[in-house]
Amino acid sequence: MKMWSGRFREPLDPEFEQWQRSIVFDWRLLEQEVAASKAHASALLAAKILTQAETTELHEALDTIASEHRFASGKQIVRDHATAEDIHHFVELSLVERVGSLGLKLHTGRSRNEQIATDLRLYVRNQISLVIASIAAWASALIDQATAADDAVMPSYTHLQRAEPVLVAHWLLAYVEMILRDADRLCDCASRLNHCPLGSGAVAGATLALDRTIAASVLEFTAPTSNSIDATSDRDFILEYLQSLTFVGLHVSRFAEEITLFATAEFGFVTLPEAFSTGSSAMPQKKNPDLTELLRAKVGRIHGAAEAVTLQLKGLPLAYNKDMQETQEPAFSVEFVPPMLALLARFTSALAFNHDRMRAAAQTGYLNAMAAATYLVHKGVPFRTAHEKIGNAVRYALEKGVELNALSLDELRTFGAEFEADFFAAISLDATIDCHDVIGGTARHRVAEALAAARTRVATLLPTEEAVHAGA
Repeated sequence: MKMWSGRFREPLDPEFEQWQRSIVFDWRLLEQEVAASKAHASALLAAKILTQAETTELHEALDTIASEHRFASGKQIVRDHATAEDIHHFVELSLVERVGSLGLKLHTGRSRNEQIATDLRLYVRNQISLVIASIAAWASALIDQATAADDAVMPSYTHLQRAEPVLVAHWLLAYVEMILRDADRLCDCASRLNHCPLGSGAVAGATLALDRTIAASVLEFTAPTSNSIDATSDRDFILEYLQSLTFVGLHVSRFAEEITLFATAEFGFVTLPEAFSTGSSAMPQKKNPDLTELLRAKVGRIHGAAEAVTLQLKGLPLAYNKDMQETQEPAFSVEFVPPMLALLARFTSALAFNHDRMRAAAQTGYLNAMAAATYLVHKGVPFRTAHEKIGNAVRYALEKGVELNALSLDELRTFGAEFEADFFAAISLDATIDCHDVIGGTARHRVAEALAAARTRVATLLPTEEAVHAGA
């Protein structure tokens, strides 16, 4: 029997019936559907619609359903009830098998519109927790590599041209900053979605005097939703979740691109770990960066999911519309993100950096020119004038085929009387690094401070021991 069949005389077209079923993908929401159903039963108990004995019986039956299907595949769940339209119908049919007509009583005072809105919020909230934990693991791997790099130096780049020397740790921490912003966005999303739609009915609110704070509390929502029309038709949280993941994907892809470049023979900054690389079927010498290349490609799937939901929601009138069923598969399609980040964390830990090659690259190409101009500024030369003097010195050095520190003091004084013997110390590699002595700069003690701060920030994202035991 359908959950809505009373008003209809004719059966559904068989092909349409199969085509419109969502159980083939929303079976993933079984855990959330069971939790929300138990919360609703508790609200019905408080409203005296259910007795304590009935509530206990329903809770136990729901737990059994969840336990029996916890490790089941989607195909098995669909097969267990071939007539189930969706996960809500599946749970109701399963309940009736176990507790008879009491299973039908559970739907008192609620609608599938509020059920799916609740289940999806619970699902997305859980996925956000998984993604944030995975971000924290990758950030920890980056921080560990930054710590191990110590005072190792590399070129930084603008326009893909060598710019200034920086600490390798400083470069790695740039990615930590990016992904900690991603975690912040996801936390914000979780905060906004954390309101409970149960009690909103189909559109106008429950027709029973239910205490909506009960279900909200049981499901650990901050509060009930404030408007039943919005609650049953809101899928902003799915779109915001997917859009937040596009930033994660963007930053993963940027890191993947740089590692792919740095692992080439032309750069030679990084040695790819064999455990995350493959070879060529034709060229015996090849070691290919398959993981980083796949990371770049996966980002398209995330962006595609966000765009799909945007187009599905665009122009929908209030309140619930069947179109919203199509927002589920894009949300489910990005379940690969936490395991992808877990792989990336292990890959990052296994990377081997060629610090000698990086240091050598940081000492060629006049990367100390900015420090040289700063030297003249400290001698009282206006920066624009200093910039021009050093530019002329660089051109002269280029013509000679040497670096700035290979010019003699007499040669330098042809560009300005301000050059003195202390110039060479001022443009040494260590001095060039340490002259960036500002918050967020690459000076060694500033990077040490940033490392400590990053570890503290990441620690706040890691699950507590209590949470780990609770999850187990």
